[in-house]
Amino acid sequence: MEESNINFHEMNIDDRILKAIANNGWTEPTLVQERGIPLLLEGKDMLVRARTGSGKTAAFVIPIIQKILEFKEINSVSYCTRALILAPSKELCNQIYKNILQLTIKCSREVKCVDISAQIDMKEQRPLLITNPDIIVGTPARILLHLQANNFSLDKLQTIVVDEADLVFSFGYEEEVNEVVKYLPKTYQAVLASATLSEDVLKLKKLLLKNAVLLKLQEPDLAPLSQLSHYKLNAEEEDKAVILYCCFKLNLVKGKTIVFVNTVDKCYKLKLFLEQFGIHTCVLNSELPASCRCHTILQFNNNTYDIIIASDEKFLDEEHEPSSNKTSKRKHDKEFSIARGIDFQFVSVVINFDFPLDIYSYIHRVGRTARGKNKVKHFCFFLLLTFFNCSMYFIKGTAISFLNIREQNLLKDVEDYIKQGISEKKDIFQIFNFKLEEVEGFRYRAKDAWRAVTKIAVREARLKEIKYEMLNSKKLKRYFQDNPRDLLSLRHDKALHTVKLQDHMSDVPDYMVPASLKEFVKDQEERNKDTKKKDRDYYKKKLVGYKKHQTKKRNHLVGMEYTGLKKT
Repeated sequence: MEESNINFHEMNIDDRILKAIANNGWTEPTLVQERGIPLLLEGKDMLVRARTGSGKTAAFVIPIIQKILEFKEINSVSYCTRALILAPSKELCNQIYKNILQLTIKCSREVKCVDISAQIDMKEQRPLLITNPDIIVGTPARILLHLQANNFSLDKLQTIVVDEADLVFSFGYEEEVNEVVKYLPKTYQAVLASATLSEDVLKLKKLLLKNAVLLKLQEPDLAPLSQLSHYKLNAEEEDKAVILYCCFKLNLVKGKTIVFVNTVDKCYKLKLFLEQFGIHTCVLNSELPASCRCHTILQFNNNTYDIIIASDEKFLDEEHEPSSNKTSKRKHDKEFSIARGIDFQFVSVVINFDFPLDIYSYIHRVGRTARGKNKVKHFCFFLLLTFFNCSMYFIKGTAISFLNIREQNLLKDVEDYIKQGISEKKDIFQIFNFKLEEVEGFRYRAKDAWRAVTKIAVREARLKEIKYEMLNSKKLKRYFQDNPRDLLSLRHDKALHTVKLQDHMSDVPDYMVPASLKEFVKDQEERNKDTKKKDRDYYKKKLVGYKKHQTKKRNHLVGMEYTGLKKT
């Protein structure tokens, strides 16, 4: 990747935006930001093609905020919508909205933004739009509904952005986008941001752009091999489960991890399997409410938990779903894609438990790690490689793919594609030499635990999770609005208890640990004890403060005795 020649402070950006950029820890712009921001500030239409994790969102958000601030310096009394941002999924809309809030932290009074992607009653969102927010974020379907209801106007729109443009039509929004265009003014600036240049993107280009600049960066679809390591491991289904169990239980994989599977059922099968060993995980899939998915991603980014099991369902056909009448009624959210666009922050490891069914799906999965220009110190993947005949540590983004016999051809296609953008003649995928014979005790336990997760247990777990999340989403909504601190304690990695849990399964006896890992595991246990002690001390202090706060709030009239009127 080329080095940046222009820094943020050299782009004539408002000081308030520069302070927000500094707060986010961005020391220098990425390539797409360096090239794109100056062109957008000049008012040019643009089609941006850059790989996932390259910083496209900030590249179009910063110029939007800058133009709104400049406009308001001249027109102090104008309350109107100046920017409209369309995205194909609720999660991505929510993420863009939060990025805008971060970048407007020093000018929040001047620049107002709302996210209307949530599928709630439009009457609840209408008050947000009556104030004519400067920036509106939403899915095309939701934006069109509000436009048809005259809840806001685009008469004075300055900029329209379509993020992940190559997914908008494939998510079924072609009609909605065509209708939204009818509400646009005669002159506006348009931006299309995409990771690929598909036929759908070219259709959108003809529909929205005029004399556009094509910003197609000369960079590979993936982070360079110096920043992202690819590993492969041949294993059948049960052996995959053994290896995953060992990696987490022996702390061979540390840091934030996303485990990708190809179906929703496999999400819950893995969760129930790991639950039996005391390994807490949370799941993300299209059946969960959008508010739950956004909250899960937020807590993951805030380090509430470290492991997410995600089903990447974009490329799945009907043949992967059971054909029974009962399962055909499952409600999936079409506005869902985990592998695309979502910014999982500082992910150390991506594990393909099921190898992706498509080249681009692999690219977008492993693009969840080694993102942007995050410093190497953030990629905290520590793997004791003496166990694998090596004597060093990796401290960078890592992708590990488990492959069975049927998935070998898919791997070859991915490797051939990645090699096209690399001049060096070397293997992309390194061998992950896991010694199954040294963890025979784990293997015995894991196979029993894997077989214990039956189809009935998976079905019950799915229903239980959906009911639990719907309860949190609906019945407790007003409570969480009044008690926002309590929302922070709501977790998505709780045990589902549809498989019998045995206490001894979560412990690892000393005799089961391979000889080459004994010192490492002992050291990790001591560190964990220190961390838990610090956490206990921290929460004790918080509890004391909370009790004092409750005492102050107590009604002092309670407990007072009424003696009645005294006789004179």
